[in-house]
Amino acid sequence: MSLEENILQVRQNIALAAREAGRDPGEITLCAATKIQSDAVIRAAIAAGITVCGENRVQEMTAHLDADAYAGAELHFIGHLQTNKVRHVVGRVELIESVDSPRLLEAIERQAAGLDIVQDILLEVNVAGEERKSGVEPKELESLAQLASELPHVRLRGLMTVPPVGGGHQFFQKMRQFFVDIKRKMPHNENDIDCLSMGMSGDYMEAVREGATQVRVGSALFGARPPRHPPI
Repeated sequence: MSLEENILQVRQNIALAAREAGRDPGEITLCAATKIQSDAVIRAAIAAGITVCGENRVQEMTAHLDADAYAGAELHFIGHLQTNKVRHVVGRVELIESVDSPRLLEAIERQAAGLDIVQDILLEVNVAGEERKSGVEPKELESLAQLASELPHVRLRGLMTVPPVGGGHQFFQKMRQFFVDIKRKMPHNENDIDCLSMGMSGDYMEAVREGATQVRVGSALFGARPPRHPPI
């Protein structure tokens, strides 16, 4: 299938899952995960109707920005962000989805203050407590959300997660509850908290059924990613 056909199929699947859950398909944003894609492919995806791109790596994102490859779409940073790379991201993306510690949150605040902007963020939650996965532990989520709400140059927009492969259903339900709880506990900020980013190529329909407002889809749009280094 072509890129255009893949985009149409994913959108149809999102709409189907939304209707099955009694939701309006217009509530769900499709974020195209453009990791490893070329400038030309990104431009083609946007021309075919993609309105949000998500990048995992700062170096790739910067190169694509320099080539103006994201023109016509919002840009989100969806990968693990190191504090020493914050200056390359803040103010250059509409949304940082992967904030998982006070240290990173405060680094974003300092950079945003220096630019005199307000940077939108999501808090990434390690919903299953996996040792090798980034994200704030659920028991620390409320305190991190409270810190975010107190910083003048950061705006908390919601939550993001990458659940274990094959275990999406129960963890998507947990994330939905965390999302509802955070909105309730941040009444001064609840109108800003509108994004629950969860679900990828293998489970985005399930995520939509469980309340995702955004899904991050890569291989279902672009095909399997090529290896970074050809086998010897």
